[in-house]
Amino acid sequence: MIQYALKCDNEHSFDSWFQSAEAFEKLSKVGMVTCTICGSEKVDKAIMTPRVKKSEKGKTNTLSLTAPSSPAEQALKELKAYVERNSDYVGKDFATEAREMHEGAAPERSIYGEAKAEDAKKLIDDGIPVTPLPFAVARKSN
Repeated sequence: MIQYALKCDNEHSFDSWFQSAEAFEKLSKVGMVTCTICGSEKVDKAIMTPRVKKSEKGKTNTLSLTAPSSPAEQALKELKAYVERNSDYVGKDFATEAREMHEGAAPERSIYGEAKAEDAKKLIDDGIPVTPLPFAVARKSN
């Protein structure tokens, strides 16, 4: 595993872990590395400073990899938890389910899931209110 300091074209800085340098390059080329703050796909490696662990009487200071690194990341974490707690996950059936609710064929409720870009555009073009989420949707399994 390798951690990179990254920076997007909007000058947002953040860190991310990758399986290898090659994995970063491969994911970056296909637009899978995005800014955690604004979602920009134009992300490059930033200049990194070496990480030196200091010890204090035999104790090693370590950073938590699960704790949010910025207020924006904390807000996204809270938003994701709210959506997951208050909405039904419909997976890849999102576009179909949203259309059926709009047409009255399914009961109205808050939903989230996955949709292809062209399907989401059709929903918007047809006046069906949808919005992309600013975080990755974890696929739930049975």
